[in-house]
Amino acid sequence: MDYVIGILIGLIVGAAGVAAYLKFAGNSALQRAREEGEKLKAESVRDAQAKAKEIELNAKQEQIKLKQQFDRDHESARRKLEEHESRLNKREDVLDKKLDTLTSKERQLDDLERKVSNRDKALAIKEQDMEKVLKEQRDRLLQISGMSYDQAKELMLRRLEDECRAEAGEIITKITEETQEQAKDKSRQIILQAIQRYAAEQTADHTVSSVQIPSDDMKGRVIGREGRNIRAFEKTTGVDVIIDDTPGIVVVSCFDPVRREVARISLERLVQDGRIHPTRIEEIHAQASKEMEDELLKTGREAVQEVQLPGVNKGIIPMVGRLAYRTSYGQNVLRHSVEVAYLCQVIADELGLDGNLARRCGMFHDIGKAMDHEVEGGHPQIGMEFLRKFNEPEAVLNAALAHHGDVPATTPYTVIVMAADAISAARPGARRESLERYIKRLRELEDAAMTFDGVRQAYAIQAGREVRVIVDAKMIDDKGSAKVARDIAKKIENEMQYPGEIKVTVLRELRTVEYAR
Repeated sequence: MDYVIGILIGLIVGAAGVAAYLKFAGNSALQRAREEGEKLKAESVRDAQAKAKEIELNAKQEQIKLKQQFDRDHESARRKLEEHESRLNKREDVLDKKLDTLTSKERQLDDLERKVSNRDKALAIKEQDMEKVLKEQRDRLLQISGMSYDQAKELMLRRLEDECRAEAGEIITKITEETQEQAKDKSRQIILQAIQRYAAEQTADHTVSSVQIPSDDMKGRVIGREGRNIRAFEKTTGVDVIIDDTPGIVVVSCFDPVRREVARISLERLVQDGRIHPTRIEEIHAQASKEMEDELLKTGREAVQEVQLPGVNKGIIPMVGRLAYRTSYGQNVLRHSVEVAYLCQVIADELGLDGNLARRCGMFHDIGKAMDHEVEGGHPQIGMEFLRKFNEPEAVLNAALAHHGDVPATTPYTVIVMAADAISAARPGARRESLERYIKRLRELEDAAMTFDGVRQAYAIQAGREVRVIVDAKMIDDKGSAKVARDIAKKIENEMQYPGEIKVTVLRELRTVEYAR
């Protein structure tokens, strides 16, 4: 029993100890929690104060920036207003000057009007005096002549009739000359219509071709190690390759246009393929050469079909195709030959000759230009010898040999080819003309017109194909203006050399201005 009581007392004492410990531990934890809370509260207050100061500083900086921007905008607006005000002041000054000028002119016009009015009155008085004098002179003439008024009138009518007959004769002569001139103009118009019916756009070709290169690295591959590839390309193709600092461009240069075109195609394909070495260059060049031969044959066949030439030997057709890559003063020789063939037929038909033969002569007259890069001699001799191998008619051979006048023409078709060749080369836009020569010709046209009396201004227009002349209406009347136009045209014909024809237009204007107030 005592033992149990001792145990109970021990338990009670232990429980009391545990309770005391728990109370102490709880108080300690509560104290630590309070201290931690106070610490956190103090840190939060410090963070909040720092954040508030940072926000306040940023706000002040933003306010300063806005103020500076406002000041700049205000200054810019102020400068614009000042400039606008300055322009307005200048404009106001200009308007004031114009107003003063207009006022001065108005006073001058008033003075001039008074002078004109006084002159009219004086002229009216003089006219009355003149009528009196004429009446007195008429009466005195009747007394001296011893004729009546009717007799004098009849004599005057007879003289007037004689003068009218003479003037009628002059009019008939003038009409005859005008008819002849119109016939010449009509013939020119027929030729010009034939030219316009076949007029094609002309482009100027050069002796170089450009090839697009995608990058400078590809330029290096084109050149090759120590220039191996470019030397192999030039040797294989027979052209010069120019590589400079121009980005993305390689220039192929050669006077033979067919060879240059083959080289250009070959280089483009090599760049696209990317495999550039001597063996590949030879393969690509062989392919391009074969394709070019086929293209020349196709082009020549199309040209022959266009001109409608029957029975052309197969050996001539590729040479016709080569003319498409040949130029003369910037004019494509193939298109020139087709155009000459067409014009030859038009002229031959008008003359009652064989249009088909004339067309053949015109088509083959420059065939020698397809070979003059490879054969010694001029293209007329080369073309004649080439056509003789294929048994072309004598008229065609003589047209090819003599169309430049180096040897005499033996057939009328040669003369027709010479005329058509000159027309095709001389029509506007066909061939290039140097700028200095062009400006000199325009200046000579204007100077030729300015040498005549009464000419105030002269302008060469329409690329020198027309001269506009302004004459003084007080010095030259309507009949005189026609004479001036004719004299200027004759002076140009006698002193200048020019293709085609030049139109001379004389303008005579009498302008009278009056103001209603």
